[in-house]
Amino acid sequence: MKTTTTLVLTASLAFALPPAQAGTAAASAPSAAAAAAPPAAARSPADTFSLSRLLALAQSTNQGALAAQAGVDAASAAVTSARAYPNPQVEVLYGRLSGRTAGVASGSAPTYAITQKFDYPRQRSLREEIARRQLDATQAGRQAWRADLSARVKQSFYETLRRESELAAAREDLSMMRQIHARARLRVDVGEAPRYELIKAETELLTAQKTRQAAQLRVEQARAALRQHVGGAMPADFALSGSLGDAVALPPLPRLREQLGSESAELAQRRMELERARLAVDYQRSLRLPEVSLRASTERQPDNTVTQVGLVLTIPLWDRRSGPVNEAVAQAAQARSTLEAREFELSQELETAYHQMEAAQAQVTALESGIVRQAESALAVAESAYRFGERGILDYIDAQRVLRSARGELIAAQYELQLAAIQIEKLLSTVPSTPASTGLQ
Repeated sequence: MKTTTTLVLTASLAFALPPAQAGTAAASAPSAAAAAAPPAAARSPADTFSLSRLLALAQSTNQGALAAQAGVDAASAAVTSARAYPNPQVEVLYGRLSGRTAGVASGSAPTYAITQKFDYPRQRSLREEIARRQLDATQAGRQAWRADLSARVKQSFYETLRRESELAAAREDLSMMRQIHARARLRVDVGEAPRYELIKAETELLTAQKTRQAAQLRVEQARAALRQHVGGAMPADFALSGSLGDAVALPPLPRLREQLGSESAELAQRRMELERARLAVDYQRSLRLPEVSLRASTERQPDNTVTQVGLVLTIPLWDRRSGPVNEAVAQAAQARSTLEAREFELSQELETAYHQMEAAQAQVTALESGIVRQAESALAVAESAYRFGERGILDYIDAQRVLRSARGELIAAQYELQLAAIQIEKLLSTVPSTPASTGLQ
């Protein structure tokens, strides 16, 4: 309430002053509003989130991250299962011996037997190696998922910063259009300008109001998406600490290609799956060997005891495991083709993201160093000319529209630059706790 009063009084003073002083008083309106609003430092530190804090929070509280870790734990338990020896089988049979001839004792005749299956050393080693490759693939998949989560959080972070920058620009444009509208009304009332200038100013004012409302809606949508990616631990009311203008390094493309081949978690996962499939082929072929078990039994009769020790063999006479072997061979070929395809696809995606990064960097440099400054200078000249009656309101509004467009292009280019850097980090499967620039230096 106090802020609104300050703005109204400042604007009124601006229109009451002579033309040379009106611009100074009007320019002081945003400063007065900023002074009346609570400073950023007054906000509770718990409600202000930097990018590194958001990334750490997402990795620790996001349910998907917890599910990925549970998958790694399950794969680790599978390694323990693969190392286990087969359990022995114990048989206990109860019987009774009844003598039908003289001299043959009658009584109970229980039988006890134990059977122990033997593992071929080669089979057991292959089974353990398959489980270990599955564990490595699961760990690489978890790393890839974490990198994807970091990319989504960072994209939402910079998306929110972009929408907040657009909202700030829309509010500034609305404030300026209100001043233009008030000046046009004053000039029309005193007869210094035709009425169409007021009509034009009213139209532009309505457009600025609609733009501000749309920008506010986009900010709310971006903030909701950011909370969705971070998790429920993030409060609904929060502030962000960061800037769209964070510097982004440009490493050489050959170096990035080398890092892609050696650091990409997705490619590492595909390689582990290929090795696992190849080991599965050897394992299925090893199962063609006869299964060997050692069996020992004892039968206690009323007048004697019968003890037996022998081997139990499962002969692969009818089932030569040709089906499982062929299936494993096909799965290995599929894994190899998938790996080669993903290597090519990721290489192309990296090259595309790198070129997008270069183009966005060039666009940001051009806008910051020339176009925006020229648009600001043109607006200042048009404002002075309009104030002294040398130009009409249309020239003033056109200059203001050009500046608005240039600022919007700069915000979009800065966002595209960050987006390209985030895509490169995602391809490299890096999980940084700092802005996008640090992962590429």
